[in-house]
Amino acid sequence: MWFRRCVRWGWPTITVTSIGESNFACYIACPRRKRNSYSHTMSGGGNGSAAAVASHIVMFPWLAFGHISPFAQLTRRLVSGDGGFRVTFLTAAGNVPRVEAMLAEAAAAVTVLPLDLPAVPGLPPGAASTAELSADGAELLKVALDGTRPQVAALLAELRPDAVVFDFAVPWVCGVAEPLGVTPLFLNVYSAATLAFVAVPARCPGGRRPSARDLMAAPPGFPPGSALAALPAYQAADLSYAFEGFYGMPSVYDRFAACFEGCAAVVMKTSAEMEGPYIDYLSAQIGKPMLLAGPVVPEPPEGELEERWASWLSSFPENAVVFASFGSETFLPAAAATELLLGLEATNRPFVAVLNFPKGADADAARVPPGFEERVKGRGVVHMGWVQQQHILRHPSVGCYLNHAGFGSVVKG
Repeated sequence: MWFRRCVRWGWPTITVTSIGESNFACYIACPRRKRNSYSHTMSGGGNGSAAAVASHIVMFPWLAFGHISPFAQLTRRLVSGDGGFRVTFLTAAGNVPRVEAMLAEAAAAVTVLPLDLPAVPGLPPGAASTAELSADGAELLKVALDGTRPQVAALLAELRPDAVVFDFAVPWVCGVAEPLGVTPLFLNVYSAATLAFVAVPARCPGGRRPSARDLMAAPPGFPPGSALAALPAYQAADLSYAFEGFYGMPSVYDRFAACFEGCAAVVMKTSAEMEGPYIDYLSAQIGKPMLLAGPVVPEPPEGELEERWASWLSSFPENAVVFASFGSETFLPAAAATELLLGLEATNRPFVAVLNFPKGADADAARVPPGFEERVKGRGVVHMGWVQQQHILRHPSVGCYLNHAGFGSVVKG
């Protein structure tokens, strides 16, 4: 297949298009001196000679399972078959068992290294992912992850990989990697359309932060005719979060800007066939190679569904259950969560709702509407934290998937 052939071909004669499972692997395998001339629109011809050197890649995702999962899926691709890749995966110590489970049969070929998160005032001890935290806690988790820079620098100096693939939360990896001769590659787990609408330089002309009203319109040069050309006020207001800094730390927009500035290339889990105009716009805005890894469709899950879920789901007929999940970084306001749960109740169907709620004793009452648990007893489950989402979606009793339309969730569904 294309993904495997491009790994073996010599760079000067390689044919590169945006079609295929991944031109990301091709970029890693090519000599570094040639990489600056690479782009997703490049083409050539000829038959190159086979390369024999295995590439070593370090993966470093943000500590949310909606981010860890695509990094793990890409890792599985890279180490499988004849690709010739070695991968080291960095994550908080508390996530290691779950990451190894995500890697499944590929775990034996991947080294998962734990990072010790420093203590941060207000961050619960032992917190390792956003699944365990409130929205405010997730911001503190960024502070803790920033505090791992000395550990990461020491690991990269020891490992000397060919490349480090990093997430939006840790743009400082670029400054650590480049002096060591390690190529920093930014893996964007969001859709190209979302990134193009929110995070490009044209969104902040002259360094001016956009208002909520500004965010109702697409940035200059955005692909014409797009359904995203205009947003309703309530959606634009939600996007304002990306431009706010917390605890004296960079905003989400600032972190993306630093990723674009410092990386050697941007890896996108999409394809030209799916999002060509947005990819072209991003390429023009960012001025860096765009490496298309495909949608990173998850492999069939390994292992069995936990007995408590298997037993509960099996008590209902085929296609009867509504599964509602809004991602590891979505924190619905109490009023929105109430409306969602009341809507699920009104369907009169069995349901599982996986939601993030405020943490702490004072927030307990805000989790579900009064009397809700008693009214839906036996047919409705409200769960906080991680679940085996792929296993649940594959269960015969699940007939409807309600989600926040995150790119990863859409692909999984």
